[in-house]
Amino acid sequence: MAYASKGIHFPVGSQSPSAYHAEMIILRLLYMAGGFLFLLSLAAHLYVRVYLRPKGKSDLDDYYYEFEDQHPAYAKYTRWLQISLGGAAVGLLLLFLGVIF
Repeated sequence: MAYASKGIHFPVGSQSPSAYHAEMIILRLLYMAGGFLFLLSLAAHLYVRVYLRPKGKSDLDDYYYEFEDQHPAYAKYTRWLQISLGGAAVGLLLLFLGVIF
C-alpha cells in the first residue's frame, strides 16, 4: 500500500487509482447521459403538448384508443407523448443509477 504512506485516500476501498477513476468516469457518463436525456425529453414533451396537439374544437379527449386510426393527428400526438415520457423515465433511471452506484 504505497498510497497509504503518501497520504492519498481513495474512498472506494482498496481499489487502485485507475480503477477508482474508471468508476468515476462511468458515474459521470451516467449523470451526463441521464440529465441530457431527461432535459431533451422534457423539451420534446412541451413541444408536443403545445404544437402537435390537434387544433380545432373537437372531442379528442373523449376518444378511446380504438378510434385513433380515425383521427391520425390524435394518434401522432399520443405516440409522441408516450415517446417523450418514456425518454424522461429512462433519463431519470440513468440519474438514479448514477446516485446509487
